Amino acid sequence: MRTRRRRRPSKRTFLIRRSAVGVFSLLILITGYSYVNALTAPGGAGFGVTTVEWVRGHGGASLVRTLENMWYTLNAPKVGGRPPKGAFIPKGKAKVSASTELSTTPHLPPPTPITPLAFPSLPNEGKWTPEGLTINGYPSLYVTLLRPDPIHTSLIAGIAWMDPHLVNFTQFAGYQQPPSGGPWPYKSPIPASMQSNLVAAFNSGFRMQDAQGGYYAYGKFAVPLVDNAASFVIYKNGSANVVAWHDGQKIPSDVAVVRQNLTLLVDHGKINPAVYDNNYTIWGQTVGNTVLVWRSGVGVTKDGAIVYVAGPGLSVPSLANLLVKAGAVRAMEFDINTDWVNFFYFNQTPGTLASPANGSQLVGGMLRPVSRYFGVTDRDFVGVFARPKAVSLASGS
Repeated sequence: MRTRRRRRPSKRTFLIRRSAVGVFSLLILITGYSYVNALTAPGGAGFGVTTVEWVRGHGGASLVRTLENMWYTLNAPKVGGRPPKGAFIPKGKAKVSASTELSTTPHLPPPTPITPLAFPSLPNEGKWTPEGLTINGYPSLYVTLLRPDPIHTSLIAGIAWMDPHLVNFTQFAGYQQPPSGGPWPYKSPIPASMQSNLVAAFNSGFRMQDAQGGYYAYGKFAVPLVDNAASFVIYKNGSANVVAWHDGQKIPSDVAVVRQNLTLLVDHGKINPAVYDNNYTIWGQTVGNTVLVWRSGVGVTKDGAIVYVAGPGLSVPSLANLLVKAGAVRAMEFDINTDWVNFFYFNQTPGTLASPANGSQLVGGMLRPVSRYFGVTDRDFVGVFARPKAVSLASGS
C-alpha cells in the first residue's frame, strides 16, 4: 500500500503562519508588559483591584461591570440592624475660641442639623461637629454622620461641610490619573510645606476613560472638556463650585481647575430623574445606579458651601438624596468602590503639621489609611487648606 506523502506547506502559508505567531507573541508581550506595569506602579491599589481596573481598561469593561453587579447583588448590605457602638461619637471636635475678630470675619453660618432618615434616631445622628483648624475662632470644617436610609439601618454615611471663606481648594494630580497633560504644579504626595494648613483631603472622580468628561488644571489640559458634563470647578481665589459646564475649551479667566465626572446628580436643588434610570451611557462604565456600594459625591449649597458625602451601601439615588439633605443645590457623583472613596480630616495643633496621627476618616471602614495622600497615590484628589486669613467671596449659587 502506497503511503501518501505529507504535503509541505507552501512558502506563502509558512510566512503567514510565522507572521501570525509573531503578532500573537507581540500582543502577549505588550499586554503582559502593560499588566505588570500596572501592578508595579507606585501608589496603586492591591492586586485584585489593579487587575480589575486593568481588564476594564483593556476592552473588558462590559465583563467587569457584569461581574461586579453580580458580586454586589449577592453581597448586598443586610436589612435592619444597628451601627457599631460608639459610631456617632465625634472624633476630634475643634475648639471654637472667642475672638475680637469674630464679628468682622467673613464666614457662612454653620450648617443646621439634618433630620435623620432612619427611625428611631440615634444620639448625635445628623448633628454637626466642628473639626479642623480654626480661622479667627471659626472652625474650617463641620462633619456629621447619619444612616443613609430607613432600611439599611446598620450603615453610616458621612457628610463634610466646608466654608470657602475659610478654606481654599487645590487639585492634586495622582501618579496615573490624569493620564497626560503634566507636569502639574500640585501632585501627590501633599508636600510638607502645605501640611500645617491642611484641613482635609478627599477623592476626585472616576478614571478619565470612564468619567465621560475632561480635565483642566492650572493652565493645562489632560483631557478635553465636555459641555453639559458635571464639573468640580476651582477658581483662582481658591473657592470651588459644582456646575454643568457650558464653555467648551474656553477657560474663563478666573478658573484654575475643571474636573469633570458624568452628569449632575442634583440641579436647582432637585434630584436628576435620570438617577433612577440604570443606563450606563449616563452613569459610566461601572456598577449600576441601584447597586449598593461605597459611593462619594460633592455639591454646593445655595450660599456657596462645599459639601462632600460618602458611605457604604449607597445607590446613586440615595447618594443624591443625602446631598440634597446636606443642602446641595447642584451636586455630582465622584469616585465609587471601597478602594477609591476617601475623606480624611485633620485636627493638628496650630503651627504643627497634619499627619496620620491627628487625622480621621470621615466614615469608619474606608479601606485606604489616613496616610494615603501623604504618599504617592495613583488617582487625582482634592486638598482642602485653611486660609491664612478669611476672605469675602461671591455666593456659589
